[in-house]
Amino acid sequence: MSRLFGTDGVRGRANADLTPEFALSIALSAARVLAAEEGRTLAVVGRDPRASGEMLEAAVVAGLTSAGADVLRLGVLPTPAVAQLTAELDAHLGVMISASHNPMPDNGIKVFAAGGHKLPDALEDRIEAGLGAVVDRPIGGAVGRAYDVPDALDRYVEHLLKATPHRLDGLRVVVDCANGAAWAAAPRAYREAGAEVIAINALPDGENINHECGSTHLDPLRETVLAEKADLGIAHDGDADRCLAVSADGDVVDGDQIMAVLALALHEAGELAAGTLVTTVMSNLGLRLAMKEHGVELRTTAVGDRYVLEELRGGGFSLGGEQSGHVVLPEYATTGDGLLTALRLMGRVASASSPLASLAGVMRRLPQVLVNVSVADKAAVSSNAEVSEAVAAVEAELGETGRVLLRPSGTEQLVRVMVEAPSEDVARAAAGRLAEVVSAAR
Repeated sequence: MSRLFGTDGVRGRANADLTPEFALSIALSAARVLAAEEGRTLAVVGRDPRASGEMLEAAVVAGLTSAGADVLRLGVLPTPAVAQLTAELDAHLGVMISASHNPMPDNGIKVFAAGGHKLPDALEDRIEAGLGAVVDRPIGGAVGRAYDVPDALDRYVEHLLKATPHRLDGLRVVVDCANGAAWAAAPRAYREAGAEVIAINALPDGENINHECGSTHLDPLRETVLAEKADLGIAHDGDADRCLAVSADGDVVDGDQIMAVLALALHEAGELAAGTLVTTVMSNLGLRLAMKEHGVELRTTAVGDRYVLEELRGGGFSLGGEQSGHVVLPEYATTGDGLLTALRLMGRVASASSPLASLAGVMRRLPQVLVNVSVADKAAVSSNAEVSEAVAAVEAELGETGRVLLRPSGTEQLVRVMVEAPSEDVARAAAGRLAEVVSAAR
């Protein structure tokens, strides 16, 4: 049986897969597993603005309070704000109700431990094991209470500004809020940091979150940056734990390029711990080559920001992230924070007095082709001798000018064939050859 928790919480179609009853059960079990050793348990709960969030928030609060936990309701805030306020308010756990970049009908539940840290697998397994357990529940005054936190947004913005080392005065920026959780926080934080801000997709109605906007649909941002003659554009996803950017000439600046800019800024300031940047295996080879040229070591992890976080914490490193725009600065955040990433990126543009395109140009993205191949047994295919020989042959052809990555899907019977090469034609031809070998081996 597959685990309930994926790489980033529990997700499903709201009111179908993820019902109020199920949300209540998850919250009840989480409160038991993460309960205070002494005294009453304190939890914080936030959500993105999708329509089902109100329903699931009520269920989660009911589950927590029925376990005897007091609840602080944060309202609509980005996921990283919930993590940060879990720590700031000394809560024993935090819950974010969001499906991130997924379409509006979906929703999800992310649970944070004390300090705002993501849960290790062992704690998630204990929460799953406790679902539906019959236990004594508190009664009378032992039942938890729920309170609103009216200054939650103020606290989060103040935290962001403290983590921003350089003012943004003189910058004209467009921010696409994806009609999501950052709709109020992002424009406000960027304005208070000194930027002139043009906000788009910042009127959530419960149904328009991520709809043809935000970090998964960059055309509206590119068009507005060009029309407004802005210095750059910032795109967030529905829960604002990621950030992508657009330069003044409309070119996309992805997570790898953002990490390159931030890594070199920290390296120059002597603040890049152990001179190391942490990324996943999906980061473009161009990032590795650029970091090598500038004396920065690159460490790679499996796909998923939780694995980046584990490496950052285990090694005491100061910067890591994913190509998708999840970037983590552990000194200031326990999880990916799109707003913090944007502020640090814009701060680098302002302090260097250099256009984003020039800063991002330190890294040349190699053409990357990804082919998904349906198979009967992804594990068997991945270890197949003929597949291994074909991969070795392509790697020999490419040498240091490219790379090959074969990765079984974590959720489907698929093998993902990824090839990077000096040109897209070379990458596409190599990926096609490998895909044929993988398909024949299934």
